[in-house]
Amino acid sequence: MPTIGWFEILIVVAIAIVVLGPKDFPVMLKKAGSWIGTAKRYVSNIQNEVSNLEIDDEKINDQVKKETKKDE
Repeated sequence: MPTIGWFEILIVVAIAIVVLGPKDFPVMLKKAGSWIGTAKRYVSNIQNEVSNLEIDDEKINDQVKKETKKDE
């Protein structure tokens, strides 16, 4: 899998400054940062929900095992 190094990032930033202009570049960075933050929070919430489902599933399995031992 190809990796992105500092040189590639520098080229992308230079092209973005030329295309957008120095005045609009900081605005674009702020919007991109906001989108990235929103995506990270969304992924984190999903990971937490999946983790909670796994914990709930383990608790249910433990309760079922206890009940089956009591019935025996």
